[in-house]
Amino acid sequence: MQPDSYTVTRTVNIAATAEQIFPLINDFRKWDNWSPWAKLDPKMVATHSGPPTGPGASYHWIGNEDVGEGRMTITGSDPSSKVVVDLNFIKPFESNAVCTFQLSPVASGGGTNVSWSMSGKSNFMSKAMMLFASMDSMIGSDFEKGLRQMKTLAESAR
Repeated sequence: MQPDSYTVTRTVNIAATAEQIFPLINDFRKWDNWSPWAKLDPKMVATHSGPPTGPGASYHWIGNEDVGEGRMTITGSDPSSKVVVDLNFIKPFESNAVCTFQLSPVASGGGTNVSWSMSGKSNFMSKAMMLFASMDSMIGSDFEKGLRQMKTLAESAR
């Protein structure tokens, strides 16, 4: 029996302040610079709506089979500490999740820990997919790649 919900979390230490990192997450227009999925479909059509940053900012994409179609909307934003995103996949199958980015200062050695989590309920399709691999194994490496790219971007901008 597959679980009714899932959570995937990855964390990286970035040698930059939370104030330098936060805008990369709180503004969907900057996500293409670090997102692990941004370059998978050069013909992907993306549209932004709502305010440019923070709650209400929205990003809709339509792409090939590698990226599908979906919408992200920022629902929570605490300056330099947290961004919460509602994630709604439309194609190849419908699914909803919540992504949370948590930024916290590192006490020893400086920098900022950035944690990226995604939680959701396991619908029929995700339960079927989890017969072959866990959600963690399916998207964990994508989160790691995205956080590495965010780290490179933030550290090069210091």
